[in-house]
Amino acid sequence: MAQIIKKILIFMLIVMPVMHNVQADDSPSFGSTLQELTSSKFKIRTKAVTKLAALQDEQLAPVINAMLTSQLYYRKADKVVGIVSTVQGELFASNALTGEKLGPIEKKKWKKIIVSNKSRTQLRDALAMIELNNDDPEVRVNAVAQAMNQLDVSQQAALEKRLSIETDEDVTDSLNIAIATFKLKKGEGDTVALIGIVKNSLNNSVRQVLNDLAENTKDAAIKKSATAALKDIDARVARYNNVETLFFGLSLGSVLLLAAIGLAITFGVMGVINMAHGELIMLGAYTTYAVQIWLPNLIEYSVLIAIPLAFIVSATVGIMIERGIIRFLYGRPLETLLATFGVSLVLQQLVRSIFGPLNMAVETPTWMSGVWQVNEALALTWNRLYIIIFALIVFFILLFILKKTTLGLKVRAVSQNRAMARSMGIKATG
Repeated sequence: MAQIIKKILIFMLIVMPVMHNVQADDSPSFGSTLQELTSSKFKIRTKAVTKLAALQDEQLAPVINAMLTSQLYYRKADKVVGIVSTVQGELFASNALTGEKLGPIEKKKWKKIIVSNKSRTQLRDALAMIELNNDDPEVRVNAVAQAMNQLDVSQQAALEKRLSIETDEDVTDSLNIAIATFKLKKGEGDTVALIGIVKNSLNNSVRQVLNDLAENTKDAAIKKSATAALKDIDARVARYNNVETLFFGLSLGSVLLLAAIGLAITFGVMGVINMAHGELIMLGAYTTYAVQIWLPNLIEYSVLIAIPLAFIVSATVGIMIERGIIRFLYGRPLETLLATFGVSLVLQQLVRSIFGPLNMAVETPTWMSGVWQVNEALALTWNRLYIIIFALIVFFILLFILKKTTLGLKVRAVSQNRAMARSMGIKATG
């Protein structure tokens, strides 16, 4: 009996820990599962997707997004999995496991990781769960919005589970609207009460579901509620569309304002119709492009660096045009028009010779990218907003110079009455 007990103890002390380690090693890890995605066998890749979906790790979010957007590749030489992106026509990769930047790559040395449509559904569900459980309320709201936009009723159970533990008021409201929309889509619950929950939402999916109800239901009460909710939503969406149109118009008008200010001052002070004014603005744009080429590691600050440089470059070329051509043509507006038209053609050809005939893309810094999502019906792009702010800053600086400085006083005097300004001792050409 003592010998049997001794053998059992030896087994527990030696064999059981080994078995425990084997079991621990059998559990899928993020790194090993990524490697399985590089397999040439479709079944192994499919199983790897299932394992990834089961991990529910926040580290998976960028990898899943990359797979869904066909940006996940692996290097043929060593099976390193990377997320590939395109910057100014050049491919860059980062290690999917460590996040390490792998720099520019040659596409022929990498192979895309392809997954089936069924696997994509798994990945979308897994991504939704990861984002629904994120610590950031904004991420959770976006996850609910994504489920709503896709009208993915299969995620209703996940949303209800999250609602039972949710503490943030905004996320709770989004969850209630999403769940009510899915129930209306499936025909569950008290339809009129559910319409009352979703009627304040501006989401397109809500409008789609309400429209289906209004057209297809035979119940008079449901039809009336759905139609009234749709009418109210459409009226609010129309108002927000008008605001968005006005915003786009202001952003475009801000660019034209800056161009018009330059033309007005040039004509008012010099009496010159400058047909090369647009080309001077073009030189400022190409200055921004050149700064990004020269400073590829400072993309985030390139616009801030380029703005003063663009003013300097355009001003320098403008001074050269005035000293070399315009000063000999003052008082002859038609001849200055023809001369500056010729200068514009020369500048256009010069840019084509240096940069090529095709348009060059300027990379937008991250702080200028994306949109300000005011609500589900109104989104304002940050780059247009910055354009309006910049135009206003330039306008008010110019206004201050014209109203509060001696230089501004002289400019206004020459514009209003050149002969009288000269008699007061102001040097005015033309």
